[in-house]
Amino acid sequence: MILVLSQGITREEKERLLETLRAEGNLIKEIQGEEETILGVVGKIRKDLGYYESLPGVAKAIPISSPYKLVSRQLHPAPSTIKIGEVAIGGDRLVVIAGPCGVEDRQRTLEIAWMVRKYGAVLFRGGAFKPRTSPYSFQGLGEEGLKILKEVREETGLGVVTEMTSPSQADLMVKYVDVIQIGARNMQNFELLKCVGRIGKPVLLKRGLAATIEEWLMSAEYILSEGNDQVILCERGIRTFEPYTRNTLDLTAVPIIKKLTHLPIIVDPSHATGLRDKVSPMARAAVAAGADGLIIEVHTDPDKALSDGPQSLYPGQFEQLMRDLYVIGPVVGKQLDYAYLEKARMIRRLHEPGAAPAQAAYRGVPGSWSHKACQQFFGGDMPLKECSSFREVFDLVDRGQAAFGVLPLENSLTGSFHENYDLLLDYDLQIVGEVTLRIKHNLIGHPGAALEGIERIYSHPQVFQQCKEFVASHPRWDHIACRNTAACVARIKENKDPKEAAIAGEEAAELHQLAVLKEGIEMNPRNFTRFVVISKNSALPGEKNKSSLIFSVGDHPGALVAPLQVFAANNINLVKLESRPRPDRPWEYLFYVDVELDMLAAENRSLLEQLREKTEFFKYLGSYQKGGAAASEAVIGEKGTTSAG
Repeated sequence: MILVLSQGITREEKERLLETLRAEGNLIKEIQGEEETILGVVGKIRKDLGYYESLPGVAKAIPISSPYKLVSRQLHPAPSTIKIGEVAIGGDRLVVIAGPCGVEDRQRTLEIAWMVRKYGAVLFRGGAFKPRTSPYSFQGLGEEGLKILKEVREETGLGVVTEMTSPSQADLMVKYVDVIQIGARNMQNFELLKCVGRIGKPVLLKRGLAATIEEWLMSAEYILSEGNDQVILCERGIRTFEPYTRNTLDLTAVPIIKKLTHLPIIVDPSHATGLRDKVSPMARAAVAAGADGLIIEVHTDPDKALSDGPQSLYPGQFEQLMRDLYVIGPVVGKQLDYAYLEKARMIRRLHEPGAAPAQAAYRGVPGSWSHKACQQFFGGDMPLKECSSFREVFDLVDRGQAAFGVLPLENSLTGSFHENYDLLLDYDLQIVGEVTLRIKHNLIGHPGAALEGIERIYSHPQVFQQCKEFVASHPRWDHIACRNTAACVARIKENKDPKEAAIAGEEAAELHQLAVLKEGIEMNPRNFTRFVVISKNSALPGEKNKSSLIFSVGDHPGALVAPLQVFAANNINLVKLESRPRPDRPWEYLFYVDVELDMLAAENRSLLEQLREKTEFFKYLGSYQKGGAAASEAVIGEKGTTSAG
């Protein structure tokens, strides 16, 4: 049962209500929403709903229809994010857990751990206790294996995931591991589920060999009913009559789980297929289906692995899979961040006593694309500062009141945000990072509203351009410009007029509890915006493989050829070359240039001097790690607007 509390409920009324519910033996979960507070009441409801609605402070009583209560989205509408140290599963960043099936020896395990970390894994998997079909197969190293996993964490910084097979191992799990895995064979070992519920550590719950989705969620309910809501579901294939793979990977479970429960879901393509050459295709498909992450078996010498060698990826295969996911992620609203752990530790250091104020500034409000870019780049631990203009973002960073600023710089359909390039000229700040988002625009209105009844639409001017074909098909609509898309959605909610709609992202609709009337109305689905991160003093960790520059040349034949020959002679690829009028000098032009190179690397610094010599004005804007979605760069190149070859 869900109790919606009255907005004017007093503290005394709330305490009396809680005492009444607890006296009946119920488990109570309080959820604070944007506009209302609800109590989830789980237990044997002995009275009718009318009784509970008559209690002081209760506005409404709603029954929970599903057999699983704590797991259900009825009780917990917002998706949950599970924190494992500095890693969050269920947010905007893809989480990849990787490692061998079993911990075999110290040297091999550490070798694999360093390798998967290098290629972007943020958690390490390895079995110390191995339930096997045959009693003669390798059963794991037991506590010795757990000690090796602890060493992996201490040396590499990767949190460790391992399987628990018996309640008798509880003390060892508390001592050594970060995430407890419940394997497929133990999904309905209810005493084990109760035990991990009481331990309180995050739990990775795999789907049983022939379990229905409801049975799987009921197993999760056992864990939550013991007070532990840190549960991650893992689809790992179910047993069917098909003999060509070990199991049949049920990817339909991913969107179903997303609809039924607030718990995050990851996919294990290694156990699902049992075949090395099938793992990467199914991993890519899992991300496309909406999975929050993957668990992948990797081994440096699979032919000698003591368990599951045929399904373990070689290091080179794992590296290529991660590169693929780096491209796929932004298409489905996710990011694979190679510097995930290093960035999280940097943010933690910024928050230490005595450090400068640590926050990232952006123009807009929660639910806007800039807000989403901040979340995907920094995760949930960086405080965010809303700004009313791009100049305010620059001012805060320049004065040291924000460590970083996040700004849109270029859209694949409508081109550059020239205001921000002009501001990069005015301020002594540098680009230190980049993130690319796929921009999927939706027509958002009041629930139940119809397209035929719309008279006015609100959005940002560039968004109207990105959706001009759809907008042109409704010539009677009035267009009203707003400073950002999320503010438009807030405005139509405040106006309460069903004849009004806004063009914005799905997150804004969810935040303001409005409806998507028409999905994907941008004129080209390959619509990406490139955001950059600016800073005055703070560098960001990770490989730097891209640099941005601005320069101008004299007004004479061949003036532009001279600096371009510097790039050509050194085999440097230009991914952007665009001219822009100089704000201070009419009829003179600046050239914006992005190159695939770290211009500050020791071996490249002479190039900067050569460019300064061959230009009238030159400004180095920064070197950073190229953002995800090479697909977006391909789109830009096809459009013929920014790719310079």
